[in-house]
Amino acid sequence: MHPPRSVATNGRRAVWALLLAVAVLLQVPASAAASAGPVPPDQPLPGYTIVPPDIAPLPADGGETRVITGVHRNAGFAIEVPPRWNGRLVMWAHGFRGNGPELTTDPPPDGLREKWIGQGYAWAASSYDRNGYDVASGVTSTRELVGRFVREVRRPDQVFLVGASMGGHVTARAIEQDPGLYAGAMPMCGVLGDHDLFDYFLDFALSAQALSGQGGNYPPGPDYADVVLPRVYAGLGLEPGDPTATTPEAQQLIAATVIGSGGPRPGAEASVLYWKDFLLELAVPGDEPTPVTGVAAEPGAVATNVGTDYAPDEPVDLDAAVQRVPAADQRTRESKRLTPVAQVFGKPRVPVLSLHGLGDLFVPFRMEQVYAEEVARAGRSDELVQRAIRVTGHCEFAPAEVGAAWDDLVAWVDGGPKPAGDDVTDPAALADPDYGCRFSDRAAYDAAGPPSQNDTRRLYAPCP
Repeated sequence: MHPPRSVATNGRRAVWALLLAVAVLLQVPASAAASAGPVPPDQPLPGYTIVPPDIAPLPADGGETRVITGVHRNAGFAIEVPPRWNGRLVMWAHGFRGNGPELTTDPPPDGLREKWIGQGYAWAASSYDRNGYDVASGVTSTRELVGRFVREVRRPDQVFLVGASMGGHVTARAIEQDPGLYAGAMPMCGVLGDHDLFDYFLDFALSAQALSGQGGNYPPGPDYADVVLPRVYAGLGLEPGDPTATTPEAQQLIAATVIGSGGPRPGAEASVLYWKDFLLELAVPGDEPTPVTGVAAEPGAVATNVGTDYAPDEPVDLDAAVQRVPAADQRTRESKRLTPVAQVFGKPRVPVLSLHGLGDLFVPFRMEQVYAEEVARAGRSDELVQRAIRVTGHCEFAPAEVGAAWDDLVAWVDGGPKPAGDDVTDPAALADPDYGCRFSDRAAYDAAGPPSQNDTRRLYAPCP
């Protein structure tokens, strides 16, 4: 049983009361704010530089939008409000920006900015107050920007949350962290399986090492890129940039990756070859200076393969051959607190509609399955719709796919029927050659060229 909507409404009122109080407190002079802590809220944290967003107003309703940019709680931000605002606000949560020192803010992609403005929505986006893989920063900075919106514009009637990649992780945790704030959520290509993503990266690296005869090289040392990685390629019979695999070892790595990333499904084997170089090079240690510290800089610290049952087990018995690695930071892995690699518990209290590329192996389709299973265990499957898109690139969506999902989510939030989706957990459904066709844009497929870095639709057979 879910709480009645009146309970959710009362919780939302409590959150708004808190945000309004924060908005009042934020109107103190900058000098007073600076005295409250070592870093004034209108300045970046040590080691960071905030790059002001360059966002020109859009024409709308015979006029143009109002664009507001600035710094809030050590993060850059952008707000855009159409002339005839409908009273609704969409928060955009961006993905992983690396570990560099520049904090940047970009408008929503895939035609969402134009769609929202055309429909009368305002939107806002934060750079977050730090880089790295930091979901805690994303959740907190996004929530606090809602308070800044109240100060700059007024209290919105409803707030939606949309995010991509790590921003999808931010989205899934934020609606659990602040259940009274958001009315609906749309994670895209999201890390909905939290630390399972880093387990998957670890599994690939260790399987590749074992199958190539280079096992025991974890954690990777300083010679990994120059000495070990070339031996891994050679042992697998692979070449960088060459999308072919003929050796039994390479074929077993492909099969194991297909299973570990979501199971047999259209385009899966071609997707492994598309992503193989990226996945193999992930194990190379980074050495560039960065202001990011702790687990946000090294999220792989939460990863483990202790207890993992590898398949297939021929010609190499992977369960026996793969090096076992316990989590370096087990406490963070198990923590229920809002950490940089925060858990998602599968307990949404608002409608959630997600999109995911079927062959995405940066954030694999398995993330959707983990989330669906957790939501089902929590008894909240009636709040979740998931859609598979027949692409292999990360977050490679057509505006028509994203726009249709957005319209369906809003209609659902507004009291309409639950939208249609795909069954992401039934192996027989996934193995169907036409799986993912229902919500994939046929026009985008017809317009696609040969598979490339930015266009992978032709890795899939045409839909009927």
